[in-house]
Amino acid sequence: MARYFHEISSGIPLIGHIAFGIVDRGTNLLQVRPSSFCPLSCIFCSVNAGPKSTNRQTEFVVDAEYLVEWFKHVTRVKELEKAHAYIDAVGDPLTYRDIVKLVRLLRESGLAETIAIETHGALLNRRLVDQLDEAGLDRINLSVDSLDPELAKRLSDTPWLDVKRIVDVAEYIASSTKIDLLVAPVWVPGINDHEIPKIIEWALRIGAGKRVPPLGVQKYEAHKYGRRPPGVKPLSWSEFYRELSKWEEQFGVRLKLSPRDFGIRKAKQFPIAFQVGERTSVEVVYWGWLRGQWLGVARDRVVSIVGVLGEPPIGRKVKVRILRNKDNIYVGRIVL
Repeated sequence: MARYFHEISSGIPLIGHIAFGIVDRGTNLLQVRPSSFCPLSCIFCSVNAGPKSTNRQTEFVVDAEYLVEWFKHVTRVKELEKAHAYIDAVGDPLTYRDIVKLVRLLRESGLAETIAIETHGALLNRRLVDQLDEAGLDRINLSVDSLDPELAKRLSDTPWLDVKRIVDVAEYIASSTKIDLLVAPVWVPGINDHEIPKIIEWALRIGAGKRVPPLGVQKYEAHKYGRRPPGVKPLSWSEFYRELSKWEEQFGVRLKLSPRDFGIRKAKQFPIAFQVGERTSVEVVYWGWLRGQWLGVARDRVVSIVGVLGEPPIGRKVKVRILRNKDNIYVGRIVL
């Protein structure tokens, strides 16, 4: 588990980090990340989240008003009339105590074309769903990876997970609210293969996908810092799509999706502040997200300073060489 907690309400820019703030990948969709916490420790987690995390040093939470200010700012700089607001996390956004307030503020901004939340549903309940519906949420992308209670606990590595309750809430969303439901299981080959057809059948039966496709099956990938279930080898993309084609024919539903299905298109990118290889001065402001990192700020961007030891010299400026700038997410290493 992380050793530190940091709440951001001002001073730290909300562009530049993967774990909090706004992530712009050059489209009309902006990822809105209010919290890095997760209640689960899924055995396939790409970011090693949750109570059993082995590499996290700090968990972050962002003030709702401050986050929406940055959503507005990025939308305007990108010269968009409106942007899709996709609330996700390197964890689960429902850990965010002000999630209803965040949805309401995004809706009231007038700049959110749609508002969606990605979650595994462990913290969902009917009361929260009703509040999100009233606040203006358009869609929930719900990752149900197994309908079998014991397998669901194994996949999440969380003995208290109650998939039957999640199923009940999902059916309530589909039948009794304006919120659209997209069921998005993660297919972990060799572990939940037999569950994916059951999940597809269930999603279709309960009426998921009022306005968007009802299902979005996710392919398990082995990530450098993620968890890797023993003996599990990721499918190739050709193998993955071949199975999706079979299920499409079996169930009469489209499973091979594209950004167009959600109204996502390429758009002007928020300006890149640093070039890879560039040397620059960065002010250290806090512990970094992962072990061996500090959090730095420069040119109205956040920079993760990697390969460091010990306590961060908060307030001090250090020279770094930029190692990464893709999608306005910056990583740098200290140089002498």
